[in-house]
Amino acid sequence: MTRQLITSALPYINGIKHLGNMVGSMLPADVHARYLRQRGRDVLYICATDEHGTPAELAAKEAGLPVDEFCARQHEAQKAIYEGFHLAFDYFGRSSSAQNVEITQTIARELQKNGFIEERPIRQVYSNTDGRFLPDRYIEGTCPHCGYDKARGDQCENCTRVLDPTDLIEPRSAISGSSDLEIRETRHLFLLQSKLAAEVESWLDAQSADWPALASSIARKWLAEGLHDRSITRDLDWGVPVPADTWPDLAAEGKVFYVWFDAPIEYIGATKEWADAAPAGEFRDWKSWWYEADDSVRYTQFMAKDNVPFHTIMFPATLLATRDAWKKVDYVKAFSWLTYYGGKFSTSQKRGIFTDAALDLLPADYWRYFLIANAPESDDTSFTWELFSSGVNKDLADNLGNFVNRVLSFSRKRFGDTVPAGRESGAPEARLGEQIARLLAEYEGHMDTLQFRKAAAALRALWSAGNSYLEEKAPWTEIKSDQEGAALTLRTAMNLIHLYAVVSEPLIPATTKAMRAAFALPADSPAAQLRWVSADQARALDFIPAGTAFAVPPVLFAKITDDDLESYRARFGANAP
Repeated sequence: MTRQLITSALPYINGIKHLGNMVGSMLPADVHARYLRQRGRDVLYICATDEHGTPAELAAKEAGLPVDEFCARQHEAQKAIYEGFHLAFDYFGRSSSAQNVEITQTIARELQKNGFIEERPIRQVYSNTDGRFLPDRYIEGTCPHCGYDKARGDQCENCTRVLDPTDLIEPRSAISGSSDLEIRETRHLFLLQSKLAAEVESWLDAQSADWPALASSIARKWLAEGLHDRSITRDLDWGVPVPADTWPDLAAEGKVFYVWFDAPIEYIGATKEWADAAPAGEFRDWKSWWYEADDSVRYTQFMAKDNVPFHTIMFPATLLATRDAWKKVDYVKAFSWLTYYGGKFSTSQKRGIFTDAALDLLPADYWRYFLIANAPESDDTSFTWELFSSGVNKDLADNLGNFVNRVLSFSRKRFGDTVPAGRESGAPEARLGEQIARLLAEYEGHMDTLQFRKAAAALRALWSAGNSYLEEKAPWTEIKSDQEGAALTLRTAMNLIHLYAVVSEPLIPATTKAMRAAFALPADSPAAQLRWVSADQARALDFIPAGTAFAVPPVLFAKITDDDLESYRARFGANAP
């Protein structure tokens, strides 16, 4: 069976990420990984903090810390938050790791040997005030394309156009703010992408037919504009050093590789970190996931749209140029922006809801469900507190949470603390089973094709089917004249709760753990070990044996009140900036 390699775009180390970062890469990747694991697939989900480049140095400077210490602290802070969101990485590494340094330098040497790296003199911005050459992100100014006045020298955050520092209008140093800049000559390494354009296009033609339009269109746009040779070194104190055995002069000058050269390679590096971290006696073959793996591994990447060009053009070009059998991506799942009342979330400008604040407000499953149900898969999606509270209250509190609570509470009140038996299933249960099997197939289809909003809608429909059955059978009325019938209704509903706990786990893992724990099932029982639900099992709805003890769990989802909503608006604002 084909193994499943999953990576999500590496979060920058320069601060706690906002919800847009979460929904644009890590969370949907986690949902996909969890789903595939439940379906019995061999999955490796890899991520890491992206620790090199200007953002790290600038953030460390602002924090008053050495950059290595700052990155170490921020890695642990981000890791703790992702654990709070129940992101089940197989490994969460660091791009500053020794493994990434080794692999990045090895790949660079291969590119040099194959004639795809060239050392060139360039004219670069030098800050007289700071006494140094300024890397792209150390230069800010006005974007010549959209007029955004805080564009960086490598890319405009507003329109996402890739820039060179000399493109900027009224440039200034991001370190000192000085505009006392001049152009001086220095030397850097260039990746000769122009020599690889035909190979990249051929690879993309063969690979991207089933990619989402968002991913393929961005990649095609880059190709259509022509692949230009790109500088892959920078003048920074922090990064993967240019190896002295290959480029002694540049190494002596302290050149390091450009963050967008080494960051994608960290997917490979973090896999080696995972292998090297294996417990004593366990062997992990990292290379089998990445080398000569085209027939044995399916590789899926998750990212927001601004990361697409680097992952669909630059990184494949790099791997193609090695002339080695490195695994390249099979499927790119790209996302548009999650906005905040129509305005952009921004780490650098601290606008929007950040992941640490989100977890301070409400448990992770509230956010996980809402973000997946409203994922910006084809167009931008606007977060509003009104939309959030409506989704939480209707879908989680009323649809799922209320179903679980009223079934278990009513059954305990009328039949005690064990699952009642009742009579054999009848026509209503047969209709319900067919409906559940059909809806489950729809849910699986959307999960298989990574259509997350549609998958969340299908999951809601599954939950709603239970409520409709309960309303149809009305056990609170049925029990007055037919106790056996009411017991059957409640037993069927309890089996639905168990089914919901299994199939909802990719989206709301903490909640489903509590739902499964409500039933005192022996650890070795088929129901306790159930990883997924087949169509036949969905039709039968017979997981929990009569007589099984159960407990009513605490409220699964508390409703967001008008007072809550008012406090959230006051704290975070409720208008576009």
